Amino acid sequence: MAKNYEIDMSQGALMGKIIRFSIPLMLTSILQLLFNAADTVVVGRFAGSESLAAVGSTGALINLIVNLFMGFSVGANVLVARYYGSQDHKNLEEAVHSSVVVGLIGGLAVGVIGFVAAPPLLQLMGTPEDVLPKAALYTRVYFAGMPFTGMYNFGAAILRSVGDTKRPLYFLSFAGVVNVLLNLFFVIVLHMDVAGVALATVISNGICAALIFYTLLKTDAAYGVRLNKLRVHKDKLAELARVGIPSGIQGMVFSVSNVTVQSAVNSFGSVIMAGNAAAANLEGFLFVGLNAFHHAALAATSQSVGAGRPERVKKVLGVCAGCVTVIGLVIGLGMVLFRGFLINIYSSDPAVIEVGMTRMVVMCSLYFTCGLMDMMVGCIRGMGYSVMPTVVSLLGACGVRVLWVATVFAAFPTIGVLYAVFPVSWILAVAGHLGCFFVVYPKFLARYAKKTA
Repeated sequence: MAKNYEIDMSQGALMGKIIRFSIPLMLTSILQLLFNAADTVVVGRFAGSESLAAVGSTGALINLIVNLFMGFSVGANVLVARYYGSQDHKNLEEAVHSSVVVGLIGGLAVGVIGFVAAPPLLQLMGTPEDVLPKAALYTRVYFAGMPFTGMYNFGAAILRSVGDTKRPLYFLSFAGVVNVLLNLFFVIVLHMDVAGVALATVISNGICAALIFYTLLKTDAAYGVRLNKLRVHKDKLAELARVGIPSGIQGMVFSVSNVTVQSAVNSFGSVIMAGNAAAANLEGFLFVGLNAFHHAALAATSQSVGAGRPERVKKVLGVCAGCVTVIGLVIGLGMVLFRGFLINIYSSDPAVIEVGMTRMVVMCSLYFTCGLMDMMVGCIRGMGYSVMPTVVSLLGACGVRVLWVATVFAAFPTIGVLYAVFPVSWILAVAGHLGCFFVVYPKFLARYAKKTA
């Protein structure tokens, strides 16, 4: 039964398998964003622009705290995919059980930290006083559900590692419908405002986590979970940390740089914040569509290395780069063309719409470069190099954003100038990752040949 969902990307024609892997993952992520957008739309339409601004202003902070922890799920993805590719069942079982325990315990720890730290961190970001109470409430309820988020993300990472992107799609579809219904009930009927949409998200994440965990319990494949084997194996934890910590640090520092940008956005007031939140939510659909190929590159590269076919990595990079460029340009330019209609879904306020359209023109036209940046990181990490893409991303993307806000934006303090930092940082990061790949790839082949000699 489980074999019907698996995709071995270490053998055979690659393009078809990459597409088969990526489309369900793309749909899963888009559905997830649609359900998250339901939070934003329900709040904006039924609770007002102040509540919309409150929800929108929390994204950078939530990502800041969550991303360090979620980096470990990247480590789980690489480790499980490598053992799956090599058909090493003993180490595969140990990697899976270690990952599940880390996901559960880590989710609980991150939830406590986020719940306690949310109000002071939101203040530090310069969240306006009229928005702060609702923003803090939304963030605290969200973090109360972090154990569910951790279980879902680590469980989904295990399934992705063996090529199974279909079952997470089915689970999320069901949980997402529940999320939308609860949004409407909590906000319109019970008048719970931002707490209602946050609670709906927690409940739907709990449903997803339960379905993923049940799937891993019931599968008879080597990556199945057995309750009596749930423990952390030190060598597997070390491998998870080796790949996951640099990935988490990268995500966290990206979030720090985005917090810097969000703080600059906050300085313009709640109307600009609302327009920014609406456009950012729309851009999320484009991001997750392209980010599916990051996961495809990560899984395909890791499986190929595990199966003893390191020469296949270059082909993985080429196929994924082509997919990202074509999809990014088509969808990105389409979103620019229909930007007015799209922003109007979130708000009917002309000032909010104007801000949202400004952001979309600047961002969506070159968003494919963001996809290329993430895809290359996946490929390089799949080869076992985790620190290098982190350093390149920190310097080429995060450092540029912080420097831009402190210099260029400080000299020309307009919202358009602020938004321009994103495509500039993506292009610089892509150039850095490309250079690194062509430096390390020959060394990677030589190292692998020596190891297997």
